[in-house]
Amino acid sequence: MPKLKTNSSAKKRFSITSKGHISRGQVGHRHKFVSKTSKQKLNLKFKVLVTKSHKQTIKSLLPYGK
Repeated sequence: MPKLKTNSSAKKRFSITSKGHISRGQVGHRHKFVSKTSKQKLNLKFKVLVTKSHKQTIKSLLPYGK
């Protein structure tokens, strides 16, 4: 059976945790910081987990758990 290709954009955007969950960066942390509060900017820095409905789709893009 041939090897499966990992989606290049998915491996840059998502990472799999030790428990098998998928984490991602948050949107809105690139620009327009003047209009955001300090609390918003702090909380946008952290990664969040992907929802269950999207988990299976992303796992198919990362077949070897990169």
